[in-house]
Amino acid sequence: MLIGVPKEIKQQENRIGAVPAMAHMLVEAGHQVLVEGGAGLGAGLTDQEFVDAGARIASSAAEVYGAADMIIKVKEPLPAEYGLIRPEQVLFTYFHFAADRTLTQAMIESGAHCFAYETLTVDERLPLLTPMSEVAGRMAIQVGAYYLERHNGGRGLLMGGVPGVDPATVMILGAGVVGTNAAKMAAGMGANVLLMDIDLERLRYLDDTMPPNVTTLFSSPLAIREKLPLADLVVGAVLRSGARAPVLVRREDLKIMKSDGPVVVDVAVDQGGCIETCRPTTHADPTFVVDGVVHYCVANMPGAVPRTSTFALTNATAPWARRLATMGAAEAAAHPLLGTAANVLAGKVTNQGVADAFGMPCVDPASVL
Repeated sequence: MLIGVPKEIKQQENRIGAVPAMAHMLVEAGHQVLVEGGAGLGAGLTDQEFVDAGARIASSAAEVYGAADMIIKVKEPLPAEYGLIRPEQVLFTYFHFAADRTLTQAMIESGAHCFAYETLTVDERLPLLTPMSEVAGRMAIQVGAYYLERHNGGRGLLMGGVPGVDPATVMILGAGVVGTNAAKMAAGMGANVLLMDIDLERLRYLDDTMPPNVTTLFSSPLAIREKLPLADLVVGAVLRSGARAPVLVRREDLKIMKSDGPVVVDVAVDQGGCIETCRPTTHADPTFVVDGVVHYCVANMPGAVPRTSTFALTNATAPWARRLATMGAAEAAAHPLLGTAANVLAGKVTNQGVADAFGMPCVDPASVL
């Protein structure tokens, strides 16, 4: 199979879908790899490194899409790429379909086979979402601390306080990979951390393993409203695989938060956001203010640290990309694991969460091809 790796065109997205070691692995498995020229520069990877690994360099995205049987990316295709995608072409990337009807409809109309990193499930885990969730969770605290500074619009707080002065209170909604990594970072900076989730077993585990400045709390609408007035920083970290994120903080809830620059960081923005006032922003213009609350809702947070993110992502995606390329779309769609990544195949929605988000019919992926 000829595998194409185009340059990412989302604003300030510097990651790339493959690294030279991944290209070498695919070539060794009998495939060809075509990389758009300059695609890796944002992550510190040169064209020559890909050539040395056995890949070829293309002069344009059109050349990559036009030649490739399978496309490996980081982020979802943008409108400028829709016309380059061919029927029966395999796409392997983050799609987050449930947050974007336009993208979903475009991929249905393309006739392509869309396998999404974020829904591939192994033993109830999401191994291709995990590395970027780890990055985003840690970054949520890093950027939250930055925007809590007064000159950035925040309350003028130091996350860990100082002797004699209270630390910031960080409220984290969701105790999965994002939430756990955010809690570790916030606790390490000395903040008072409230970690909320609806999974009691998960909370019991984290209560035993987290530092003493992390308090685990069972999440409910009433519990969230009770703790919001205490929060200086709120991190949205909830996930429903393939589906739109549930809205946990409503517009009216902002009025009970502190009035002088609290911050929310909604990591769930890729899936529609768990804070009602959230809307996707970019690294170039990352924040906006609603009712005195600073909102940071960048939809590709790990793109700010592209070298770390690229290697973390491809460590996880490389073996699955090789398996998908070797099997082909039809066999992969029927596979018990790779089939969970199939979201849209040959014009049919094959993921229940995506179908539910838009009221579309869902078809068993194994039956489509």
